Amino acid sequence: MKLKLKDFDDLRVKPGKAVDLSDHKTDRTHGVPKNPEEAIETLTQKLGVLQENLYAEGRRSLLVVLQGLDASGKDGTVRHVFDHVNPTGIQVISFKQPTTEELRHDFLWRCHNRTPPRGYIGVFNRSHYEDVLVVRVHADKLLAPELRGEGEGAAKEWQRRYRMITAFERILEDAGTRVLKFFLHISKEEQRQRFIARQKDPTKHWKLAEGDFEERKYWDHYQRAYEQMFPATSTKEAPWYIIPSDHKKARDFYIAGILVGILKEMDPQPPKLANPALTRLKFK
Repeated sequence: MKLKLKDFDDLRVKPGKAVDLSDHKTDRTHGVPKNPEEAIETLTQKLGVLQENLYAEGRRSLLVVLQGLDASGKDGTVRHVFDHVNPTGIQVISFKQPTTEELRHDFLWRCHNRTPPRGYIGVFNRSHYEDVLVVRVHADKLLAPELRGEGEGAAKEWQRRYRMITAFERILEDAGTRVLKFFLHISKEEQRQRFIARQKDPTKHWKLAEGDFEERKYWDHYQRAYEQMFPATSTKEAPWYIIPSDHKKARDFYIAGILVGILKEMDPQPPKLANPALTRLKFK
């Protein structure tokens, strides 16, 4: 299986290009092998080797952003795609409701503080994009009155935040952190089925929350918020990929393939041994 990054190019959001999520099938399996488990295993093993080289090189890092509606599979992606990555070379951050201290700073402050150090893969399970998604959908509660609605003040506020985000990601890129962003795209019916499965499985009850039922009412609002955000923040250096995620194996295959492609492009190289004679010394 010889995959290249360009094989997934149709999933990438081109900078500035308008996005209509209804044009992107959530149940797509195009390009996924008949035996996805075997292909995913091969890709995740390659990912483990490439991450080890990144860690040994110690000069650059990779930040993976996972966004998606509730039950879209962010936790599952972390479990399955990074299965063969050495735990000492990866850090996973799940962003929750901002703390009092975090609210005293700009919305990017808490994220910059958690970006991966050199040699690491960092995974943001939700991210700085919450402030142009959840905050936009619930602007009536989370924004100052003059910035609510669809007036001039509101429009300027979202454009300002988009500019701040792209500038932030350029800073990371300039400092040696590659940024890669995935939107886990599921259908409304698939989300409903996953919520029902949680209700039926006692081991999954802890994932249920009152907000799951409430946020379903805002499905269309979230779709529009994502559609507005993609063309404004997908850049050549930090692209968005819209990942069909109704089928979990297809989701894992696409994401693993793109990650392997990106790391191959980065081509991390472990440092050469400073003293080659060490390879010839005998241990007593």
